[in-house]
Amino acid sequence: MKTLLLLLTLAGFSGCNHPASPVQAREVKVAAGEIGSPLPQFFAKDLQGHPISSAELQGKVVLIDFWATWCEPCKKEMPGYQKLADRYGTRGFVAVGFKANMMPDPEEPVGFARKIGVQYPLVTLTDDLMQKFGGLEGLPTTLLYDRQGILRKKVIGFEYTDVFESELKTLL
Repeated sequence: MKTLLLLLTLAGFSGCNHPASPVQAREVKVAAGEIGSPLPQFFAKDLQGHPISSAELQGKVVLIDFWATWCEPCKKEMPGYQKLADRYGTRGFVAVGFKANMMPDPEEPVGFARKIGVQYPLVTLTDDLMQKFGGLEGLPTTLLYDRQGILRKKVIGFEYTDVFESELKTLL
C-alpha cells in the first residue's frame, strides 16, 4: 500500500513539469520537388516574352516539364504533353515547360518548340527557379500537380504520355 501511495505521489509531481498550454500539432514540411510538396511560387517570362506565374496556375492541374533542345527523350515527350494540353485544357489542365540551360542549345528554343508542335508556355530555367522546384536530377523531369497545387507525380527520365494521361484524368 505504501508503495502504491509513493508511486501515485511521484506520478503527480512528475506532471508538474509539463507546460500548462496545449501542445500544438507540428506541420510536417515536405521538401520542394518531392511528392506532397506545394507548387512553388514563381513569376517568369516565357521564351516569347509573355508573363507566367504560379498565381495564374491556381486551381488547375499543372504539368511542369523540365527539358532541353539537346535532350532526345524530351523531344519525344513534349509533343505528347501538347496533345494533353489540347485535349484537357478546357477542363483545367495546363502544361508549362522549363528549358534547362546547363549546356548550350544546338537549336534556337522557340524554333525547336515550333518544329515539334509545342505551343504551351516555355520558360528558361534559372538557378533560382530550379531551386524552388527542389533541384534537377536529370532530363527530362516531369512533375504533375493537382488543383490544390500539391505534387502528385514525379518522373525523372522518359515516360509515355498515356501514363500521365491516366494520372491526369483522376486529378481533373
